[in-house]
Amino acid sequence: MNFPTRKLSLAEALQSARETRALDIGKNILGNTPELFRQYFPGETAVIVADEHTMPIAGSTVATALQNAGQKCEAPFVFTDPDLYAEYSYVTQLEESLRKHDAIPIAIGSGAINDITKLAAHNLGRPYMCVATAASMDGYTAFGASITYKGSKQTFNCPAPVAVLADIEIIRNAPPQMTASGYADLLAKMTAGADWMLAEALGIEPIDEQAWNIVQGGLRDALSDPAGVRERDERAIEQLTEGLMLGGFAMQWAKSSRPASGAEHQFSHLWDMQDHTHNGYPPSHGCKVAIGSLAVSALYEHLLQLPIETLDVEKCCAAWPELCELEKRIQEIFASYSFIEKAIEETRAKYISREGLRTQLEQLRITWPKLKCDLRTQLLPFAELKQMLAAAGAPTEPEQIGISRERLRDSFEQAYYIRRRFTVLDFAMRANLLPDNLEALFGDDGIWPNDK
Repeated sequence: MNFPTRKLSLAEALQSARETRALDIGKNILGNTPELFRQYFPGETAVIVADEHTMPIAGSTVATALQNAGQKCEAPFVFTDPDLYAEYSYVTQLEESLRKHDAIPIAIGSGAINDITKLAAHNLGRPYMCVATAASMDGYTAFGASITYKGSKQTFNCPAPVAVLADIEIIRNAPPQMTASGYADLLAKMTAGADWMLAEALGIEPIDEQAWNIVQGGLRDALSDPAGVRERDERAIEQLTEGLMLGGFAMQWAKSSRPASGAEHQFSHLWDMQDHTHNGYPPSHGCKVAIGSLAVSALYEHLLQLPIETLDVEKCCAAWPELCELEKRIQEIFASYSFIEKAIEETRAKYISREGLRTQLEQLRITWPKLKCDLRTQLLPFAELKQMLAAAGAPTEPEQIGISRERLRDSFEQAYYIRRRFTVLDFAMRANLLPDNLEALFGDDGIWPNDK
């Protein structure tokens, strides 16, 4: 990385957003919705999209404000399924309702409502607006919608909302587990940033300076008060909300989730694709990312202790499997799942020949001394990350989200196959270091001993 990290103001970051033109963050500002809607959708009809939780929390107030302002509205569309999640059937359900009129949707909710509305509006060629109800994830202002489709968690390309309103009073009173989830999603930007640095150093994907600064510039400040987040401190919640919105702006700028998502998100996506539940419900995105971030942090911490500059490149190349071997392995480890073809597709897209691997690993040996220092500067120690997550109320052990240690260990390899994005998992696989590292992490003296 050949530039210093610079903190951008919210206004500067907003200027970089390709789709979002307004972000209104403040306390008790739901009444600003009609003015914001009229400014960016002049002469249009509005329709509220909510669920049975968010309608009474914020939707009714917004509906009253729109009515009092004389704004033309269709009847609200309210999802009634108590198990609503970001799955394509709900997108179809909303589309069928929206086709009955030409109103502009106002999504009132958090992750699922926002992503469902984002994709449904895009499929019908409409923009939309969002009223955030929790600081639970960074997807409000993100380019793309993360939707489960045919059993696979996929990111569908679609524009972010034109305008976003975030009422801190509503957000800080959201369920604590949602706020903790958002904190974990923001903390994941540390390991995601390290993965991007690794990809750039190996000549795979250069870092975009603007996107990097939007996310990383103020990241430490936004994460600085995890206890305040848990205690619903207004300033801590506002910093968290801003940090999450900035992550979305960076994804808009880059038209990719790369600035905010690395290997830690692949753990979460893997468990989504495996339909993982705990106590009858799927854990939140941020809770899964919390464990994924700790898993990735632990892997990095161990790798950074190794003398990679003396790596036996020829031995690594000799151990590198042919593509057909990897495809056979995918069929073995995902035999009971429906996404084998998707995993094969993603693995083919990033496969490298032994000749290419030799060139890449030779480059790694040369760059490792500097890269190791840069990565240590980017990352916080595993123990510190764990303390921060615990202080915010996020899970810190896999069992807290229903993942056994054996399953977590298996997930390191499995997560590698489901995304083409280059991360520390690819680094460990290509350098033939993953097996030994997993033995260290899950052995008797490791972070997650198998007998516990």
